[in-house]
This record gives sequence, C-alpha cells and structure tokens, in this order.
Amino acid sequence: MSLVGRTAFITGASRGIGRGIAVELATAGADVALVGRDLDALNETVAACQSARPDVRTLVLQADVTDAAAMDAAVAQTVEAFGRLDFAVANAGQSIDALLLRLKPDVIETMLNVNLKSAFHLCSAVVKPMMKQRFGSIVLVSSIVGLTGNAGQAAYAASKAGLLALAKSLAKELGSRNIRVNAVAPGLIDTAMTEKMPDAAREALLKMTALGRAGTPKDVGGVVAFLCSDAAAYVTGQTLVVDGGVVM
Repeated sequence: MSLVGRTAFITGASRGIGRGIAVELATAGADVALVGRDLDALNETVAACQSARPDVRTLVLQADVTDAAAMDAAVAQTVEAFGRLDFAVANAGQSIDALLLRLKPDVIETMLNVNLKSAFHLCSAVVKPMMKQRFGSIVLVSSIVGLTGNAGQAAYAASKAGLLALAKSLAKELGSRNIRVNAVAPGLIDTAMTEKMPDAAREALLKMTALGRAGTPKDVGGVVAFLCSDAAAYVTGQTLVVDGGVVM
C-alpha cells in the first residue's frame, strides 16, 4: 500500500489515534501535514513520523479545527508546501460525558463543534484541491458509540453518528470527481482519553471484545492507510469498524 508521492492532511494529530494515523501514513510514504493546537505534541508526532520513515516531509500547522477560515488557511499552506493534497483525515475530537438531565447546552455545543462541525470545515477546505486533481480520499474518524449509542454519552454519540451520515452523503456527492469518503469507527483504543475511563467500565467493554484486548492507535492507523491507498480504490461511503469484535 505505497503512498509515496502523496500528501496527507490530518487533524487532531498531536497524540493518540491522530498520531497513530500520521505514523502509518508516513510509514507508507506519504508526506504529512499535522494539524493541532499543542506545538510540542505536534513536534513529537513529527519525530515519530520521521523515525518511521526518515525521507517523508512533514508540516506542522497550529490551527483551530472549529474555525472554517483557519481550516482553509491550513489547507492552502499544505498545498503550497507540498504541491498537492491527496488524503484528509478528520480525527479531531473530544469527549465530555454527562447524563441527559445534567447535560448543559455548552457541552452539547462543544461536542457538535469539535466532533462534527470541524469535519464539515475540513471537508469543505480539502475538496477544492482534490476536485482540481480529480483524486482524493477523505476519512472521518467516528466511534462505535456513533453506531450503538451509550448512556451518559448522548452528545458525544450524536456528534459521532453525524460523521457517518456525512461520509455517506459526501461519498455520493463527490464520487463523480474520483474523491472517496469513508469513516472508521474505533472501539476501545488505548489513548490518553480512554485512560480516564472508570476501571469497571473498561473491564466491561473488554469482556465484550472478541479479541480480548484494547486496540492501539496503530490498529486504527493501518485501517486509515488502507482506505487512503489504491487497495481501497473501489471503497467509498463505508464505515469500517475497528473495535476488536464488539459490534457484530
């Protein structure tokens, strides 16, 4: 699945799943534009990418993914630096849990802005160069909670479910321009976010996992690399579940 000569644009690339995706794309040969707010963490992702494949080019972009103008500017910088933009991964996300009766309006707004609206901004920005090329692959990082729902995560689940519908709609809208749009739905992945889970909740989810273990960012990154590659040239509008066998 060589991605040599291609360029990838990844939001939420500072750590966790975003870093895992960046490293896997870089390992396959893609130059990577890394978007986030934490400069030190982004530079750690750069080091991980270059350690995996020293010849790849990297670009660090500090930007607010909820700001449409900032996304337009970041994409323009990427095209200027690399000359093209082939892959885009909407990975930026946040989880704030609360039962419905305690769910404050500002939390709902934050979940929709960070998890869903940011993907709209990314897609709107990247399809412009992709349409000119008549080539591109967009991957939206959702969650199995977007498929199943979960008590205490209504806002998070709704925002992640929205990504699945967005992927299908854009796949139909952009297919004639040879732009593919898919989603991945990770399950329990070992990241800083899931470290905050109560032990009982983590153990209950592990018991539901057929493979009997939590996933890693590399597990998700490998699937995203596949969806970007020519091996998935006839795959669009799909959601690939990466959960070790929870949702079946």
